[in-house]
Amino acid sequence: MEGLRQRLQEALAPPSCIVGIGGDGLGDDALGMCLAGDLAAEGLPDVVAAGTAPEDHAWSIAEAGYRSVLCIDAVDFGGAPGAVVLLDCAGIVSRFPQVSTHRISLGALARLIESHPPARVRLLGVQPGSLRSGAGLSAPVRNTLEILKSLILEAALPCVASGRERVCRP
Repeated sequence: MEGLRQRLQEALAPPSCIVGIGGDGLGDDALGMCLAGDLAAEGLPDVVAAGTAPEDHAWSIAEAGYRSVLCIDAVDFGGAPGAVVLLDCAGIVSRFPQVSTHRISLGALARLIESHPPARVRLLGVQPGSLRSGAGLSAPVRNTLEILKSLILEAALPCVASGRERVCRP
């Protein structure tokens, strides 16, 4: 978990944006939206709840001048339910080049945002256990959500919003 903590700190280098992706009411696919909502409720600035159409937000995110963009989504990468993967843009493109439940693939979304320097996109993916319609988050994914919420808040909250700038406290 220590390696993930450090990688999240790097992924959230200010100014940064967190993008929650997923569909409510589709079991573990709601993870990104649930985590984005929890982080925003904790006062974390620059959190976008993109739902099932992250491409609708891509251009405004790309033009905002973020250094780091962390997308959070339930993704099937063959792990155990609740397992986590953190990918950079090249990793996203190689694992998710075309196939997507969204109108464009996560790889194409990452390339679009990274086409506006200095943005660097990472995907924090959580292996779903169930995508059953009408179901809530499965126990393993709910547990992972709580751990990730704590790690992200720890990594990001030393920096607080001040207009469009973020001021970091020692």
